[in-house]
Amino acid sequence: MFEKDLSEFPEIEIQRDVFVFQSLIGCRVGDFYRMTKRNVINNAIEYIPRKTKEGNPITVRVPLNEKAKGILEKYKNGEDNRLLPFTYEQSYNEAIKEAFKLAGIDRIVTILDPLTNEEVKKPLYEVASSHMARRTFIGNIYKKVKDPNLVGALSGHKEGSKAFNRYREIDEDMKKELVNLLD
Repeated sequence: MFEKDLSEFPEIEIQRDVFVFQSLIGCRVGDFYRMTKRNVINNAIEYIPRKTKEGNPITVRVPLNEKAKGILEKYKNGEDNRLLPFTYEQSYNEAIKEAFKLAGIDRIVTILDPLTNEEVKKPLYEVASSHMARRTFIGNIYKKVKDPNLVGALSGHKEGSKAFNRYREIDEDMKKELVNLLD
């Protein structure tokens, strides 16, 4: 999606870049929207997740890869101190859906309809949202590392977090990898 030329749709392009950046740091959208340029410290994003501020606060530090640094560079001259040109959260989610659609990301996924509690098949662009960035970050890193504590250190989950299991998806590639161990 990041390589798709969206220059005809500048607002969608901006929010696509914001989404890609979020998927490279894995934070919750609420924490993300509070970030300023001061959250960038020595080529990493540092923040205290709102969910951990009460009780036992932790500082999350996520090193920035080249793609993330490039996105920050692209928007470094914003008119205020915000990390990126954020829009309203609802507009952000709508722009994400449109960016997925324009990029042709229409793979069919199975979701649970919240009203009927029945499974439904929909194109991915219809269900894409800001939370998908967090799930993507966690899933992509987990596929490489398979250590929930290491991944949790980057995503703001405390060690042994039960909530972390909601993000850890055992995908088809991981299943094939496991079965191939039997050869």
